[in-house]
Order: sequence, then C-alpha cells, then structure tokens
Amino acid sequence: MMKDLHRILQLIEDNWRKIHVLVVGDVMLDRFVWGDVERISPEAPVPIVRVVHRSEQPGGAANVAMNIVGLGAKASLFGFCGKDADGESLHTCLAKAGVDAHMLRVESHPTTTKQRVMSGRQQMLRLDMERPDGYSGEEYEELIASVEETMPSADAIVLSDYAKGVLSEEACQRIIQRAREHGLPVLVDPKQRSFTRYRGATTICPNLSELSVATGVAAKELSSILEAGRGMIPKLALDFLTVTLSEKGIAVLREDTQRTFPAVAQQVFDVSGAGDTVIATLALSLASGLEIETAVPLANIAAGVVVSKVGTVPITREELATRLMPEIELQAEEKVLTLNRLRTRVSAWRANGQSVVFTNGCFDLLHIGHITLLEDARRQGDRLIVGINSDQSVRELKGPTRPMVGERERAYVLAALAAVDAVVIFAEATPLALMEALRPDVIVKGGDYSEETVVGAKEVRSWGGRVKIIPTVEGFSTTRLIAKAAAPVLP
Repeated sequence: MMKDLHRILQLIEDNWRKIHVLVVGDVMLDRFVWGDVERISPEAPVPIVRVVHRSEQPGGAANVAMNIVGLGAKASLFGFCGKDADGESLHTCLAKAGVDAHMLRVESHPTTTKQRVMSGRQQMLRLDMERPDGYSGEEYEELIASVEETMPSADAIVLSDYAKGVLSEEACQRIIQRAREHGLPVLVDPKQRSFTRYRGATTICPNLSELSVATGVAAKELSSILEAGRGMIPKLALDFLTVTLSEKGIAVLREDTQRTFPAVAQQVFDVSGAGDTVIATLALSLASGLEIETAVPLANIAAGVVVSKVGTVPITREELATRLMPEIELQAEEKVLTLNRLRTRVSAWRANGQSVVFTNGCFDLLHIGHITLLEDARRQGDRLIVGINSDQSVRELKGPTRPMVGERERAYVLAALAAVDAVVIFAEATPLALMEALRPDVIVKGGDYSEETVVGAKEVRSWGGRVKIIPTVEGFSTTRLIAKAAAPVLP
C-alpha cells in the first residue's frame, strides 16, 4: 500500500494544477523517422529503412517541462534555441502543449536536434545536430535575468543539464542562490563529470553511471558508490541525493542514511525520457510539501509508465492516476470525491477506453432495493458514479426530519460497495449540472421513473449516451423502513 495515498491522489487530481515549476537547461528537438526494414543495402552492409511517417517532440529540458504540464501543473521553460526551422518547430510543439516557453533565440548556435531512425521498436541510427560550447556573457545574463524575474511566482526549480552549454557553473550558482533566497526547492538532473557547479541545490538526481563518474567509484560496486554519494552531500551542501538505479529502483541518500525504493515491474520498450519523468514528478511532489521518501515511490510508478512507450513521450496525469487505481479500489475514502477530482478520474477512465455510468439519489438508509439498482447500473458500463443529495438538498426534498443518515456517512457506505467506483455529493435540487460536467455515457434510474421524467435524459442523448430504467425491487423503500422503525412494539 502506498504511503499517504489520500494526499497523493488529492495532489494528482486537483492540487498540482496550482503548482508552477521553472525548468532551466538544454532544450532540444527530438525528431523520429519511423519505417520498415526489409532488406540490406547493396551499396553497403546497412539496412534500408522504408520511411512510413515522421514525428517530432520536445526533448531534454523541454521534455521535463512537457512532463510537468502533462501532470497538470504549470511549467515555464528557460534555455536557448537557434534562429532556425527546428527552433520554430520546438516553439510550436511547446505552445501546443501549454508550456510557457522563455527560450532565447540566438544566431551563434543551432537548435539542438536529435534525429532517430526507428524500425518497429528498434532504434537504427541517431543523428545529432548541435554545438555544445558555451554562450556569450550577454546571452547568459539575459537568460538568468528572465529566470529571476519569474521566480517569485514559482514553487520549485529544475536544472536540466544535458551538457550542451546552457548551465554554466556561474549560471547554476546564481540560480540556486536566488532560489534558496525565495525558499524554493532546486532539483538537478546532472550530466557534468563534477557536481560542484550544483552546490547548494536541494537534491541532485544522477543515474548510477553519472554518480560513478562523479565519485570515481565503479558502477558495479553498488554499496561503495552509494557510500561515496553520501559523502558528497555535506561537501555540496545538499539536503539529500536521489540516485536512479535502473531496474533496481531509486535510492535516497542522506548524510547518515540511505533507503532504496524498488522499481515498479514493467515491460521496458524505451528508457528515453524516463529520467525527465522522474525529476518532473519529484519536483511537483517536493513543491507540494511531500517528503522525498513519499515522493520517490510515486516517481517510480511514473517512470514505469514512460518506459513502456517508444520514443520521448511525456507522462499524463490520467496515466499516473490509472496506475494507482488498484489501490484506490480497496479504499472507500478514495472513492468519495469533489467534482474537480472526479473530472480527472473520469478522464483517466476514458483514456483507458472505459465507459461511464451515472445514477443519483438520496440513498438514506441503504436497503436491498438500492443495492440491486447499483449492481444493475454497474453492468451498464465499465465505471459507476453515484451522485448523492447533500443533507440540505434532502431536507428540501423529503422534509425537515430527513435525512436519517448524514451525507458523509451515506457517501462512505456507498463507496464501500464493490459496484461503485466514485461518489460525489451535490447540493442542487437536481444533478443536471453534475451530469453536464461529467458527460456520462449512461444514466440509470429506478423503475418508478420513465425516460421522459429522468433529469438529464435529453442532454445525455445529445452527446451520444443513453438512459436505462432498472426495475425496482418491490416492498423496499427508505420511507417504509423509517415507518417500521417508528412503529410501536406490540406486547
């Protein structure tokens, strides 16, 4: 069971949309040429790739920003790109995704571009277009000034260093110092042989190979390399070190302790961008006040999503929520949702191709008629949402003595049923606004209704849904139960 699951779900489904992360570093354009290989060239012993289609995606620091936006938060991206067609493509991709791009366009360098030739899930060749030397003093000053100007609205900063010249030692130190003055966590994805330029960051997130180079300890000597990593923490004034260990998971190193969190078992097709997903998830978690020991298992789950894809493809909030569904379904508390959180969960269900059923009522004193209705409703689709009237709404409908059971208790009892996937409380006289927000595929009501009298019937048909009337179980009603309970007991 994931620690602090309730808080994590609140972050993913609602609170992360309020978080703003600044990403500074080497932005790239990842271009893919997809094709089929059927023969070897007669000109040289190389495969001939028959091109089927092409695609392009922001990479490097830009992919970190894409992951942050995909997880529902706001990302502002800072870096350099060339005054060329690749720079235009990069800006277009970022704008379409909703990334707030502050890239400075320079004459001195082309846009860093990596072109991969793919056949099926196999990478055949990669072509890099880049100039990895530094930029002018004026260009660095403009970049840092832009970052500092945006810092007051930020909740965290990621330095995404791909060793392409953006994150010089001076740039890193000025940004880290100013971020610390603002009380912002700083997370670093390093590619330098020495980590000294990242001194003062909250955490550095190397993989095992990068930590091996920085410490001078062979990667195969795991215990020795992690011990050497712990020794770096006081020297670099870090809070902790976060080390990705590939299939072994992620290790959190503190000066005197270490803890390894195992990876989530997953079929791996492509590890491209997995580190970007990890640091994006960690940045949002730390910005939200989660402890790193709580954040890392979540980052492991996120990494498991992206390695199952081919190419540089960022994670989405819906994908991350979907991976937590097995744990959600075991806890009634996690099925009682606000409308904002429910919208996110419905998006996750629909991303998996699942249909959504909706029913509503007071559900005061749950009885066999209610259970039968809910079980039959669940059979009409893949997920069942139950809308229940608030206490005030029930009083207006049923009179001042109702409900017998409060709204929170009614919601939790319903959420504990296996047939129910989510419960939401509404205060209005009817659930029409709720239906319009959720757009269910099916509306279900009991047999005492006809299609013409069902609230939302016209609306659900307008978006291609349907109404289903379920026969009632005769002899059972809340009113009858209350009357029976109130009747005098005869001697």
